[in-house]
Amino acid sequence: MRCTHGKRQKENHMREHKYILVNGQPIPEPDSIKWAMWFENSLKERIVEKTQIGGVEVSTVFLGLNHSFSETGLPILWETMVFGGPLDGEQERYTSIEAAKMGHAEMVERIKNEHGRNA
Repeated sequence: MRCTHGKRQKENHMREHKYILVNGQPIPEPDSIKWAMWFENSLKERIVEKTQIGGVEVSTVFLGLNHSFSETGLPILWETMVFGGPLDGEQERYTSIEAAKMGHAEMVERIKNEHGRNA
């Protein structure tokens, strides 16, 4: 019987999935307890931007978990999501804070344009 446990364990450590922010920069955090404690106590730090437009909220946050399904490339750590209105549930994810801020602004413009059409 062939044991692959060691191989799987090595592959799982090739790419970290939990991240924290240190001085605004994402840093891998392999310790699940440390990550959970940071995540629980960092709500303000994790919020990139929130914008209200009528009854619609656009929220961009640091996720703390890599949402990439690939073992290569940059980790996907930020997300913009729409709550309410015709684009409710619309989301975009990003690999950098700069892209997340630009994506937030673009989503706000989409909401404003949609809001204008329905006014």
